[in-house]
Amino acid sequence: MGANMIPHGAVTTANELHGYRVLRTLGIVRGLTVRSRSVIGNIGAALQTLVGGNITLYVELCEKAREEAFELMCQHAAAMGGNAVLAMRYDANDVAEGVTEVLAYGTAVVVEPAP
Repeated sequence: MGANMIPHGAVTTANELHGYRVLRTLGIVRGLTVRSRSVIGNIGAALQTLVGGNITLYVELCEKAREEAFELMCQHAAAMGGNAVLAMRYDANDVAEGVTEVLAYGTAVVVEPAP
């Protein structure tokens, strides 16, 4: 596992990483992003709501926000010296109308392959 980035396979929502043992717990790590959709995007999404179904413009926005928060959390864990993140979670809140924060958080750890 690289020292500059946590591989996605080393991040889990579980409290342990199968096949590895925890050598050190480093603490809570987080990645936070705040996003909004452009006026044009909001108009496009409003038109999609008229037809019903999946609002792909908002799905894309949410996916990008989660991905960015996830990557920032992994960078934070690597900066602390971790090579894995356990108990990872997402949280999202509206900051203002049309503006949402997405938080990815978990516990940075140092792991090694289990014997």
